[in-house]
Amino acid sequence: MDETENKADDADGNITSQTAVPVTPLEVSDNELIASILAGDETAFELLFNRYRLQVGRVAARFFHRREQVEEIVQESFIKAYFALKDYSGRNEKSFAAWLTRIAINTCYDELRRAKRQPETTHSDLSEAETAWLESKLRAEDYESGIESATVSRDLAGKLLARLGAEDRLVLTLLNAEELSVAEIADMTGWSMAKVKVRAHRARAVLRKALRKLL
Repeated sequence: MDETENKADDADGNITSQTAVPVTPLEVSDNELIASILAGDETAFELLFNRYRLQVGRVAARFFHRREQVEEIVQESFIKAYFALKDYSGRNEKSFAAWLTRIAINTCYDELRRAKRQPETTHSDLSEAETAWLESKLRAEDYESGIESATVSRDLAGKLLARLGAEDRLVLTLLNAEELSVAEIADMTGWSMAKVKVRAHRARAVLRKALRKLL
């Protein structure tokens, strides 16, 4: 008899075969996958990686634009998560996503601190499109719209953020790009709310000064 089949009586008392329906990856909770990983199931970690790799990649892309660098952050974040799984509390299903996001953000922060300080951005560092876009915004005029404008503004923002220190850049990115609250950032980084506010204020002051120098 096939061990995957179970015998059961139908309505007429006849014995029928019932084959168990396999559980799909989406039906397995994060905590169940984690338990399997801790028991040595490498396939479970692959499922967890595929479930969250895009989320971690999105976080990394907030800080870094090169695809290779984003992929490195994703890989490093999951490696850190793998070796820290035994310390994960797993209180609820949603907490793993938040826990993993914190690891990804801390990995980005570590990379920002390791990176060599970028040279100061000057007017000559900007493209003609970026210069025109910046001037139009400061004059409160429309320069262009749609995808082109969004691309120019994103590239310019990246150049300006590169002027900031790691902590200041981290705070502004989490506040503006991730739309986290001061309290959420404090909880995620382990900093006090006062420090987060001071860092945000200082970072905005640096960017305002940079904008004045560019024009």
